[in-house]
Formats: sequence, C-alpha cells, structure tokens
Amino acid sequence: MLYVLLGLAVFGLVTSTVFAGMVLAAVPGYLHERRLALAQLEARPGYTPPLTLLKPLHGAEPGLEAHLATFFEQDYPEYEILFCARTAEDAGLETARRVAARYPRIPAKFLFTGGEPDYINAKAASMEKMEAAAAHQILVISDSDVRVTPDYLRAVALPFALSRVGAMCCVYRGVAAPRNESGPGLWARLEAVGMSVEMTSGVLAARAMEGMQFVLGPTMAFRRETIRRMGGFQVTADYCADDFVLGNETFKLGQTVVLSHHAIDHMVINSTMVASLKHQTRWMKSTRFSRPAGHFGTALSFSLPFGLLGCAAAALMGRPWWGLGLLGWSVATRLALAIAVGRGVVGDTSWFGLLVLYPLRDLMGFGFWAASYWGSRILWRGRVFELLPGGKMRAAK
Repeated sequence: MLYVLLGLAVFGLVTSTVFAGMVLAAVPGYLHERRLALAQLEARPGYTPPLTLLKPLHGAEPGLEAHLATFFEQDYPEYEILFCARTAEDAGLETARRVAARYPRIPAKFLFTGGEPDYINAKAASMEKMEAAAAHQILVISDSDVRVTPDYLRAVALPFALSRVGAMCCVYRGVAAPRNESGPGLWARLEAVGMSVEMTSGVLAARAMEGMQFVLGPTMAFRRETIRRMGGFQVTADYCADDFVLGNETFKLGQTVVLSHHAIDHMVINSTMVASLKHQTRWMKSTRFSRPAGHFGTALSFSLPFGLLGCAAAALMGRPWWGLGLLGWSVATRLALAIAVGRGVVGDTSWFGLLVLYPLRDLMGFGFWAASYWGSRILWRGRVFELLPGGKMRAAK
C-alpha cells in the first residue's frame, strides 16, 4: 500500500511539474507582448476611442469610495461611467454619487433596475440597463472591488485597434484589503496570493493550450455590436460564471479575445476565515459546472498535496530523505510559479505572500477543488442557488 501511495505522489508531482513547465514556458511570450504593448502606448495620442464604463453595484463594501475614485482619475480623453444597482437607495449607488460629485468633468449616470430582477443572475439585469443607456460603442465592465491606475483605460482600449478583436480582459493581482490598523489578515492574504499566482497560472496555461475562449470578470471589455450579436447580456441571465459565458460567446462568434498586458488590483475584502473559505469554494464550484472536464484535471496541477503524501509514504517506508526530496520538489515548483507569475506577470510585491504563503495556498487550493464536488449549492449575494450542468443556476428550494 505504501508503494501505491508513493507512486501516486510521484505521478502527481510529475503532472504538477508539467503544468508548471507549461506556465513558465508561456511567461516569456506574454512579457514580450507586454513590451510591445507598452511601446505602442508611449505613442500619443494613440488609439483612444470613446468608452463607456459599466459598474454594477450591490451595497456598500470596504474601500468602495477609494476604488471608484480611481476610475474617475483616468488619463483618457473621452469616457463616461454608468452605475447601476437594484434600487435607487442602494448604499453602493449613494457612494458612487458622492465620488462622481468630486469629478464633474467626467459624465456619470446612476441607474437602478427596481425591485427583484427577472433573471436568476441579477447582474445581467443591471448590465442590460446600462448597455441601453451607454453613449459609446466599446463597453468596459469592471467589478466594484477593483482598483486601477491612471493608464488603465488606454491599456483596455489598445486591443480594439484591431477590427477582429471582440473582447479583452486583464490579468489581476490579489491585494488584501486592510482589516484594521494592523493591516490585512492572514485569510485575506492567502486568498490574494491565490489570485495572483494560481488564477493567473491557470489562465496562461489555458491560453497556451486552446487560446483565449473566455474573459476574466474583474475587468472585461467588449464591442457593443459583439454583445448584441450574442443576444445581449441576457445570455448570462441563468449563469453564475457570466464572465466565462460572455467570453465564450465572443469566441463562438469567430472574434478574437485578448488577454491584456495590463494588470489590475483585485481587492480581497473577505477578512474572516469563514467568508474567505465560502468565497473560494463558490469559485471552484462555479468552474466545476462551467468547465467540468478541465476542472477535474485541475487536481493534477497542485503540487504540495502530492509532496506531503510522498513525504509521509517515504518516511513510513524508512526512507525519510526520499520524502524530504519529494516535498522539496513540490515546494520548488510552487516557488518558481510564485516568482515568474506572481512577481513577473502581475507585479505582486508581497514577497511574504509569494514565497511563504503561496505553497500553503497551493495545498488549500487542492482542498477547495475537493470541496467543489461536495454538493451543488452556493451562497451568492445573500441568496442560496443550485448549480446545474453547463453552469446554469436556479434558486435553491
């Protein structure tokens, strides 16, 4: 039995190393694309079509006012920002009004859908409302927990200079929001480094194997005609992973989906253990139902679980040095990804997170993967839903 466990550990370490090798091989090409894009952005005025930013909101969130302000401080000639919530009195919408009042030169509109939406995914109703009110033909969508730099819109617009591009998205680094005066908590930092390294590694690997057939929700942009050709935002009405659906529908239309060179900050506001675990498990369950085959194979991309299994099996067989070697192997591949992807690709500056927390986060990631097969219910925005095959969802009974 111990030989079986040792064999399983070695197999898992081989597959996770192959995965790491694929990601590391993709990094130089991505960084080359970044250098070319940055050179293009240095030429002014460059490609700067008018843009409409769509910001769906739902209640107050920690740091929301500061995050929204970064979208009003863009080095960009012409754009508008549309906000939409479920009710006119939504706390997030009130915050947006206060922020907009400080930037009167930036056109802003404040919309609401009114009461309970007709769609399972309430965000789809907000997106429809904003699209109908948009003045421009390129729609930039970003989550409320995103923070950007002044060059953000120039980077977002750049791919659309090519007529074949129908959509784009940005990679993102996780940033743990401060819990109190002492700074971010451990759980937020673990979730953040998972965003920076694990999520981005998966995206780079998927792009290398099959090209971009999806977008990433924190920031995604589309041509308005692309959204209308796929049937409008209504296509996401019954889905949890609306970003995957929109990107996949764009790909099905024969248009190019671009992974931008520009990295944004995705703020982690889940400061408690329970909130963080629930959030990450919901992500994993969503992926399981949206891309079941790929999600199942994700188990072989984790390394620490197999390193620990090999270490324990070898120790029980009286070969402790073998075990330490296998464990060291597993840690080394994670550190390589942390440095190349976390630091090199998304610019995460938390060395403690990259070098100390990420190996632990890799072990936790395997736990979230296993938990994703435990039931089909998720908690989202205070409501319980049941996920269905294909990624659709319905209100739980």
